[in-house]
Amino acid sequence: MPLTQRSTLTQFLIEERRRFPSASGDFNALILDVAIACKAIARAVALGALGGVLGNHAEDEGGSVNVQGETQKKLDVLSNKVFIRRTEWAGNLAGMASEEMELPYQIAAQYPRGKYLLVFDPLDGSSNIDVNVSVGSIFSVLRAPQAVIDAGRDVTEADFLQSGSMQVAAGYALYGPTTMLVITVGDGVNGFTLDPNLGEFMLTHPQIRIPPDTQEFAINVSNSRFWQAPVKRYVDECLAGKTGPRGKDFNMRWIASMVAEAHRILMRGGIFMYPRDTKDAAKSGRLRLLYEANPVGMIVEQAGGRASTGEVPVLGVQPSALHQRIGLVFGSKNEVERIERYHAEPARSDTDNPLFFERSLFRN
Repeated sequence: MPLTQRSTLTQFLIEERRRFPSASGDFNALILDVAIACKAIARAVALGALGGVLGNHAEDEGGSVNVQGETQKKLDVLSNKVFIRRTEWAGNLAGMASEEMELPYQIAAQYPRGKYLLVFDPLDGSSNIDVNVSVGSIFSVLRAPQAVIDAGRDVTEADFLQSGSMQVAAGYALYGPTTMLVITVGDGVNGFTLDPNLGEFMLTHPQIRIPPDTQEFAINVSNSRFWQAPVKRYVDECLAGKTGPRGKDFNMRWIASMVAEAHRILMRGGIFMYPRDTKDAAKSGRLRLLYEANPVGMIVEQAGGRASTGEVPVLGVQPSALHQRIGLVFGSKNEVERIERYHAEPARSDTDNPLFFERSLFRN
């Protein structure tokens, strides 16, 4: 499509708003502010070592650690500040929550307060920064409880504990060979590419759909000794290829950046697995429910895929804490549903191994 015929993000949001004549425009303004934050982060990522942003934060002190117990990169801290500064001032938000902040962020007294909550991971996959591999930002928009709006009070952790099905919008920015913004406002998924000459996000991938079947999976195999039996069964069957019970070959991918993994799946199908395992029994998973699993889950399901804990739909999980972790499986619908079936089936006996399956040494 010629550039002159493509919609900008602003035009797209205006068209979406026309479906709701009584809308105030606050939502559109918030999404555009998030887009500006993503542009600023994209520029910092693109400069890399030239911008002095590589390495750990507070490196001279051995590096600082965030609430997740993870070493913060300089770009983690910078990206978090950019999100706050670009979105807090306009009067659209009642408060924010971020992977990098232990407590909810209160809108400063000099700014008006709005009716939305913004939840975000400012820089997903930041461990890839120093090796120049794609990273991204993830965000989710929720409605603030009416009590917060009416009283104009500070937000609390409880205000953010809404299931993923309550999200108003979700999206991510991918900082790769090109910068892309992929969003859903509850009416499908659309992808926008940043035109560096115009400084505008242009609609390049309208109404993205995930194929229901796939021959690609993404999982960190180094954790296989900690997997639950249904996950191990699924991966073993994929690795068995044409000679195994699935009767087809699979390819494996692993980028260690969920945004990049999600984007690949949106573009060509696949399944991503970061399931709950026994590596750390105190944690119910690795990924954060509110600002990773829920927004990606909404995007995937709006694109015709499925997002699950491996046992139940992730968007139906009721959060119990701001930084709650969870297992996550998402992607091509038929493959995710297969893993859910494996979890629902009775435990298999020790004799149920591939040697006794169809096409095995012990079957005709």
